[in-house]
Amino acid sequence: MKRLFAAIKIHPIEAFTAQYLSLKKSLADEKIRWVDPDNIHITLKFFGETPEHHISNITGALRAAADTVPAFTINMENTGIFGSSYKPRVIWFGIDSGDELQLLSKNVFRELEKIGIEHDRQNFVPHLTIARIKYLKDKKHFQQIIDQHKEGFIQTEEVNEFHLFESILRPQGPLYKVIDSFPLRN
Repeated sequence: MKRLFAAIKIHPIEAFTAQYLSLKKSLADEKIRWVDPDNIHITLKFFGETPEHHISNITGALRAAADTVPAFTINMENTGIFGSSYKPRVIWFGIDSGDELQLLSKNVFRELEKIGIEHDRQNFVPHLTIARIKYLKDKKHFQQIIDQHKEGFIQTEEVNEFHLFESILRPQGPLYKVIDSFPLRN
C-alpha cells in the first residue's frame, strides 16, 4: 500500500517566501504546524492508502486527463482560513487560475471515475495549505494577523504538468516522492 495524491507542485519565489515567513513569525507563539515550502502544492485528488497494483490504472487515467488540458498560469493571492473564526483549522493562500485549473480538476475526476474511483468532493476549491492549526492561545491576535495578510498578490506560476506523489509520513513531517509526472498538452 502507498499513500498517494495527485497535485500541482508549486515553486515558491521570494515574494511567496516573504509572505509565508511573515505569517510564521507573527504567529510563532501559537501551536501551528507549518507546511515545508518545498512541499507546497495544489491537491487535485487525494487517494490515501492505495494498493500498488492500482497505480498503473491511476497513472493511465491521470495521463489521459493531462492530455486534454493545455498549459496555463495561476496567480497565488490572498490569505485565509478554513474552519470558523472561533475554530480555524487551516491557513491557506488563494489561487486565481481562470477556467483551466477547474477544467483540469474536472477531467481528472472524469478519467478516474472511468476506472472506478469516485469523486469525493462537492466542489474543487483550489488553494495552497500553508499551515494546520493545532491550538490557538490568542484567537484575537491570530485573526488580526490573518486580516493584515488577507489581500495581496503573492506569486504567478506556470503550470505545465502535475504529478502523482507518494506521501511518506514521518515524525519530522511528510516526505513527498514523485511516482509519475503528467505533462499538460502543448
